[in-house]
Amino acid sequence: MTVTTYQVQGMTCGHCVSSVKTAVGAVPGVTGVEVDLQAGSVTTTGTATAQAVSRAIADAGYEIVSADDAVGRSLPMASGGGGCCCS
Repeated sequence: MTVTTYQVQGMTCGHCVSSVKTAVGAVPGVTGVEVDLQAGSVTTTGTATAQAVSRAIADAGYEIVSADDAVGRSLPMASGGGGCCCS
């Protein structure tokens, strides 16, 4: 089981949190997801790859800034797009 925290840009409201949580929760291997709007972070637990989670966040329209796994390594991330539908 791996814990990974992603820094995400573009989340500005509760709808953003819900969108990201739903998208990431649907990734095979994700067993838990926490989204912190104020910190701009998404923390996952499970066996999903960082690339799969990053892709889900980007597909939901948010930009990945960085990701750090439980042992503190910085993982390479692909950037996403636009951001919140409210802005």
